Amino acid sequence: MPTVAVSRDGLMEALGQQMTDTEFEDLCFEFGIELDDITSEALMQRKEKGDKDAKIEANDQVVYKIDITANRYDLLCLEGLALALNVFRQKCSVPNFRSIKPSNPHVMTVSPACAQIRPFVVGCVLRGIKFDSARYNSFIELQDKLHENICRRRTLVAIGTHDLDTIEGPFSYEALSPKDISFAPLNNETVMTAEELMEHYDKDQKLKHYLHIIRDSPVYPVIYDAKRRVLSLPPIINSNHSKISLDTRNVLIECTATDLTRAKIVLDTMVSMFSGYCADPFTCEDLQIKGPDGSLTHTPDIRPVVVSASVDAINRTVGVKLSPETQISLLSKMQLTATLNASSNELLVSVPPTRHDILQSCDIAEDVAIAYGYNNIPRTVAKTNTVGKQQPMNKMSDLLRGEVAQAGFNEILTFGLCSHAEAFSKLRRADDGKTAIVLSNPKTADFEICRPALLPGMLKTMGNAQKMPKPIKLFEITDVVLKDPTSDVGACNRRHLIAMYGGNTSGFEVVHGLLDHVMTLNGIAMDEKEGYFLKEAQDGAFFDGRCANVLVRGEVVGVTGMLHPETLEAFDIPFPCSCVEIRMDKITGIKG
Repeated sequence: MPTVAVSRDGLMEALGQQMTDTEFEDLCFEFGIELDDITSEALMQRKEKGDKDAKIEANDQVVYKIDITANRYDLLCLEGLALALNVFRQKCSVPNFRSIKPSNPHVMTVSPACAQIRPFVVGCVLRGIKFDSARYNSFIELQDKLHENICRRRTLVAIGTHDLDTIEGPFSYEALSPKDISFAPLNNETVMTAEELMEHYDKDQKLKHYLHIIRDSPVYPVIYDAKRRVLSLPPIINSNHSKISLDTRNVLIECTATDLTRAKIVLDTMVSMFSGYCADPFTCEDLQIKGPDGSLTHTPDIRPVVVSASVDAINRTVGVKLSPETQISLLSKMQLTATLNASSNELLVSVPPTRHDILQSCDIAEDVAIAYGYNNIPRTVAKTNTVGKQQPMNKMSDLLRGEVAQAGFNEILTFGLCSHAEAFSKLRRADDGKTAIVLSNPKTADFEICRPALLPGMLKTMGNAQKMPKPIKLFEITDVVLKDPTSDVGACNRRHLIAMYGGNTSGFEVVHGLLDHVMTLNGIAMDEKEGYFLKEAQDGAFFDGRCANVLVRGEVVGVTGMLHPETLEAFDIPFPCSCVEIRMDKITGIKG
């Protein structure tokens, strides 16, 4: 869950009421969010950087750290949080957000070449906005939070904000060769080409994480004004010429994207949160987008979206009996305006641009439950009685764990994620692209994919345990995750058993003995036709000539052998090892 840090004094001022910490914590609980911590800016910096590196000017003003649900983008800043809580407490109504189409709108023309890199752009203008220090900081912080959240670290959407009074329309969104783009980046007076800029920010602690998004592309996206002055090089950095400040009164917001739907959500969120500071509150000015095909569209479209929900279905889902009028009243506390269609007994719910998390009727029912209060929902005895029991595969796994442990092996528990190198190149195995599930937004290079085998985790553990008395005998019984085109989610879990012996000798006979014991426990004798047998095989992780596939009734169910020295060296293991890894479903006959 995302965590939002807001000033307690600023939040209380926006709420129009002074609350104790306990009172505010109770309010958060009722609304469905959580007050995670009460701290201060100075304390947070001391925790993150230590006493010596913490900024001297950091103050001791109380800060609330609040956990919010990941799909409530409107709660990522103080403005949205205060609005939602004030509406929930019925201190104010939902604002009427409006987009104005001027007679002579600003135009953004999209070049056909943008399809190669980031094909979409949306935008708008906030007129007569008034910033102070707190509002300005919140404006910047919301962009950062959106970039980390729905924008997926700028890979899907990148936000650019510009002082409209320093630039001139019409604007153009183009894709050009890096050597043809030159400008002074934000907070820098030196003019650089895009190629030089990449080198310059290669060591920047913040921006270096985004360079890979466009670095290897033959063209980079860039936005120009009418005088060919660069506004931004998305998704990396804005131009210093158009940067906003506390004195900015008219702001151009542009969002470039590979995902148009997310770009619209991000733009709506920015407008909803900060249009309240405009000269005409809760309004924005449209930006006209001229597509590569000459089509014209206006953004943003912040008109409410209507979602229908059955009154009876809401009552069944929540477990209450509420009249339509009561449901309508409860929904108004969640920023949702509803009317009743008497003929169908359905609510027609008007969803504002702040609530992009409302997608269908079940979301409406959830908001009714929150507004009603989960503690107020009566407890009832379930109408259906069932008897729970352990899953067959889990039961078999527990039994086998006991047997393998009694054979002298120590159980380990490793991470379900690993790096791509650990699963393939370090094991001297090729990636066919049809096996591993790749994470789209890994937080660290150590966790890039779901493990396709248990061997990488076992080798890492053996490498860290090398100072233990020899021999070292380890095992693990758990799931791997593999691509599966027949599954509705495109992936499946598969239970594996792995055991490894490491010491002054390879100990293959010990591993083979354990394999034979496991097979015997499952009633599988060593027989080429009706039981199991070993057949010489090639596997990069193992020695040639000392590797075998494990076959059960003619089907390959695993692999065993002595590990190759290069494999051991890649995991810093200085002694010989042997291991066996087999599929549990094939030897037990249990699916799962």
